[in-house]
Amino acid sequence: MKNPRYLIVLAGILVLSSVILFVIDYLIFGDLRNNLFYLFQDLAFLPLQVLLVGIIVERLVTRREVEEKISKMNMVVGTFFSEVGHRLSCLLLEAADDKTKILENLHVVASWKQPEFKKALDFAKKETQTQFPGMNLDELKAFLISKRTFLLALIENPNLLEHERFTDLLLSVFHLTEELESRPSLANLPPKDVAHIGADISRAYQYLLVEWLDYMQHLKANYPFLYSHYLRIHPFQPHPSAIVE
Repeated sequence: MKNPRYLIVLAGILVLSSVILFVIDYLIFGDLRNNLFYLFQDLAFLPLQVLLVGIIVERLVTRREVEEKISKMNMVVGTFFSEVGHRLSCLLLEAADDKTKILENLHVVASWKQPEFKKALDFAKKETQTQFPGMNLDELKAFLISKRTFLLALIENPNLLEHERFTDLLLSVFHLTEELESRPSLANLPPKDVAHIGADISRAYQYLLVEWLDYMQHLKANYPFLYSHYLRIHPFQPHPSAIVE
């Protein structure tokens, strides 16, 4: 359908078919006046048909398709946080130098509404200078390598094309994994190399925070039971626990 020549040929065939059918109708019934009357009557309503079919219906169908893709994409995001994101957030948070500030800004509770989420997102988008002096790089490396197959499966998901931010998150996590894995040893690294790895961790962490907040908003709006569960277990609170008290 993207080939202009194909469209021209198709249009020619359709127009020629209409002409042939009109001539056949005239030869059989011989009533040119009535034929022309109904022809122009149909043409009079053609713009309205274009409006209904070509614009309104098409937009409704497109909107539904987009909503279905977003829903599928959020399922992928949810799987990521269940398998990787939640544990990764815990590891990085424990080593962050501004842990207290992160907890203050990202402690999502049931009463949060759009203004609170927006404030938290604004904070997360600026969270680029966080350092991780207490990070156990060997533990982080082992965890990320153990999830490589899972992450590769996510990358292959075609729905990723509809979610650029999540793609950036996966790529940043992959890059961090490669940086850690490519070094024979993570002990006694030069200060510049430590700073380089720290920047990679900060980048991944920022994407992680932003995506997590967006996902929490999605759960609050669409899946209250999942939202309730994540409210109890998310790491950005003093004492996360799945137990309902």
